[in-house]
Amino acid sequence: MNYKLPFGEAEIGNIVYVKPVAIDDLPDAIQDEARAQADGADTLYAVHREDGEQLALVVDRELAYTLARENDFSPVSLH
Repeated sequence: MNYKLPFGEAEIGNIVYVKPVAIDDLPDAIQDEARAQADGADTLYAVHREDGEQLALVVDRELAYTLARENDFSPVSLH
């Protein structure tokens, strides 16, 4: 059975993607600062808009999700 449902306009722009990023994969210019703030972690978590723009780089996955939600975004894991 095929029929259309009236979903209306899809909300665009409220999804952000959270992905792990190895500090070694970051640009050389920020690796030292990232290591200093990472408190011994080898991986940080990047928060990106749907268009790929990076919004944040944080130490903890939970912090990335909290940050996204507090700014009215819907975080999705990207791996």
